[in-house]
Amino acid sequence: MSDLDLSLAVGRYAITEGLLNGTVQPRGVRLRTFAMPSPERHWRMLRHQEFDVCELSFAGYATVFVREPDTWAAIPVFPHRRFRHGYVFTSVRSGIRLPEELAGSTVGLRTWGTTAGLWMRGILQDEHGVDLRGVRWVTEHQESAGTPASGGYRIEQMPDGASLRSMLLDGRLQAVIYPERLQGDDIQPLFPDAPAAERAYADRTGLFPIMHLVAVRRELLKRHPWLANELVTAFDDAKRAAYRLTANPRWLPVAWGEQALDEQRDILGADPWRYGLQDNMPELRTALRYSHEQGLIDRQIEPADLFWPSTRDHPPTYAAAR
Repeated sequence: MSDLDLSLAVGRYAITEGLLNGTVQPRGVRLRTFAMPSPERHWRMLRHQEFDVCELSFAGYATVFVREPDTWAAIPVFPHRRFRHGYVFTSVRSGIRLPEELAGSTVGLRTWGTTAGLWMRGILQDEHGVDLRGVRWVTEHQESAGTPASGGYRIEQMPDGASLRSMLLDGRLQAVIYPERLQGDDIQPLFPDAPAAERAYADRTGLFPIMHLVAVRRELLKRHPWLANELVTAFDDAKRAAYRLTANPRWLPVAWGEQALDEQRDILGADPWRYGLQDNMPELRTALRYSHEQGLIDRQIEPADLFWPSTRDHPPTYAAAR
């Protein structure tokens, strides 16, 4: 039997590099790989279904899954995770210095449906008591996954010719939540010591926020039921290869890289980018709760519903091989 020819679109990260450069291959599969940034990848998949296997925004996937459950199935692989306290910005002139002061303000977003925004809004609500329905939300772009249910939130499109930066600096926005860092002399992070806030959040909640998962065309999995677990194994092999490289201080161009990895291990454990449904249940339940509360999905669903059935638990191994 010849190998399956499949297209794979992912971000270029250390933990996916083995798949992109071909040193890791799923058994029975010949991959044609595409490395591309998140906005392009998500738009091309969510709007045009261009790839067989694709890294997707968690929030975008959940939004589409509830409406079109027969299109894709996810596998419990999470290539991108990130704490988001460091991605909330205010202007110096706004006078806002505490997250609680965002109550009743006007806040800019790339879109309502970004996973970065999903998590940070939820954190502002859960950790700092901000009533999200009392905030006026201004979005920069149209939604890749289509317009979500509003859930009673005040969401409006940015005026033509404006930008999040210009609206923040001229006072029309009091804050911006963005997937990447905003720079500028008059722009400041809401959390001055974001790493400390993120460590405290991780210690308190045990959560390492999931940003992305991997989706596969459901029709492929129906025709080739072995494919889902072979993909999970390949992603895990690529991640393990990256872990081996980053453990070498000669490879990692960071002066105190070993110490940073030690600190990460102390806080997040030996495998922070862990895959698998059961090992990520707290993050998945939280992200789905936020998705429902914030109107991205119209009903509460269980994490297992998102994933292909054969990937919902780990296959057995010999004890000596662990």
